Amino acid sequence: MALLTDDQLNAALTDLEGWELADGTLRRSVTFGSFPAGIDAVRRIAERAEAADHHPDIDIRWRTVTFVLVTHSAGGLTEKDLAMAAEINRIVAP
Repeated sequence: MALLTDDQLNAALTDLEGWELADGTLRRSVTFGSFPAGIDAVRRIAERAEAADHHPDIDIRWRTVTFVLVTHSAGGLTEKDLAMAAEINRIVAP
């Protein structure tokens, strides 16, 4: 899978609300109304990630969940990361 260029990433970020480039990864933190709401979102994202065979790193801190995406096997960011970021956005949308 081809790595995305900086221009491709910057263009994609305009459509990926809440995501930022950080240390060669895509990163987004979401604060939920409660701890169980955050855990439920993580469960739904885990199901989609498993189906796509592309798994984000997930850090849970009380009501704030941080998602980090990178295609480790490609050594950087690919279309898989953009697709998973868009899927996460659909799941966490209010």
